[in-house]
Amino acid sequence: MTSRRRAASVTAALTCSVTLLAGITCTTAAAAADTSDGGEGDLANKSAQQIADDALQQLVGAQSLRLRTQTSADPTKLDLTLDRAGNCTGAISKGESGSVELIKRGKQVWMKPDAAFWKGQLPGKSGEEAAAKYENTFLHGTTKNSFLRNLSAACDLKAFQKSASTPEKPSSGHGSTPSHAPSHAPSVSLTKGRPTTEEGTRVLPVIKKAKGAVQTLYVAIDGKHYPRKLTAELDHRSGVILLSNYDTPVSTKTPAPGDTADISVLEKRLKDSQGA
Repeated sequence: MTSRRRAASVTAALTCSVTLLAGITCTTAAAAADTSDGGEGDLANKSAQQIADDALQQLVGAQSLRLRTQTSADPTKLDLTLDRAGNCTGAISKGESGSVELIKRGKQVWMKPDAAFWKGQLPGKSGEEAAAKYENTFLHGTTKNSFLRNLSAACDLKAFQKSASTPEKPSSGHGSTPSHAPSHAPSVSLTKGRPTTEEGTRVLPVIKKAKGAVQTLYVAIDGKHYPRKLTAELDHRSGVILLSNYDTPVSTKTPAPGDTADISVLEKRLKDSQGA
């Protein structure tokens, strides 16, 4: 896979993740509220739709968070801590094609490819030599560079929040919520599952089943009702989004100049390999 296609696939993976999250809030009917606690805390007297809507509000109000995604349909995995200013730090993996450590501060971007990345981008000894020469080295540039711009698009928390808060739905006039919007679409109800634990946090599952797909949103029971996990299954394919570290600032640490090389070294080697 070329570098440009690789960057595009990362953006596509993030977009797909947002679609999963938005989909579970886009319904036209809600299950009736339960009247017993049953370990649900103050979510006990809320309907599944109300819980999903509350979780979405918490998500779009977050100043920063940690996002992890993976899907069985694509080897791309994201593990990024990002904020509304577009800063981020973390890693993007493409399975056997390699992975990159990613840091973005403002318009400055650093990426540290692993050996598999170099060997996947450059054929034969060229890839091996680059992997050895640039081991533990960050490639640095700005968002003016198209490859770094596309790669770091995954750092845009505002775009993620906007996409999650505007799922596809029939026009409802003045931006009213899906549960109150008039619609001729078939009603799809959400149901509540049993309380469980996700990475040490008590969560309540909210389940949506429609057209053969099953989506489950896990909402924090205690404190702010953040969405912590979303799973989706359809036609033997699955996807998972993990959300955590809400409002924890993104690290401001950036690589030392001695640990970096200009992004042009990657571009030059790619150009040379194509001309060989």
